[in-house]
Amino acid sequence: MKSLLITYHSQSGASAQLARAAWRGAQAEPEVGVTIRRVWDAGMADLLQADGLLLVAAENSGALSGAMKDFLDRTFYPCIDRDLILPYALLVSAGNDGRGAVRQAQRILSGYPFPAAAEPLILRGEVTTAHLQSSEELGQAFAAGLAMGIF
Repeated sequence: MKSLLITYHSQSGASAQLARAAWRGAQAEPEVGVTIRRVWDAGMADLLQADGLLLVAAENSGALSGAMKDFLDRTFYPCIDRDLILPYALLVSAGNDGRGAVRQAQRILSGYPFPAAAEPLILRGEVTTAHLQSSEELGQAFAAGLAMGIF
């Protein structure tokens, strides 16, 4: 059985809603175990058990949220030391345009190196039904790709 780790940071609750929607979508894939963790509660032990990583981050002041950056900073060198390579997907809850947060996350993730399993998904503004559906679809597609061995 494959394993998908969904990590998120949320101050306003928007990213948490999107992460839960992605989790619901990923749960539709019976051959993938899905774990969801706040970035403050996630670490190397979680990454070592995962076959894929879905990062759900907030954009703060046009950049990647500090808590998500902290998670990536805390796990960067341990991942390098263990030659850990995980496919990842990035979902950004943006109050602005989200591009700065995506650029910053991609720059950091390229150093791991973690290959992107999907194009970054930027969801702008207040969480809508369409945002939740897009998040759920991303979770389901990522889990399905893991189950099929695509990533």
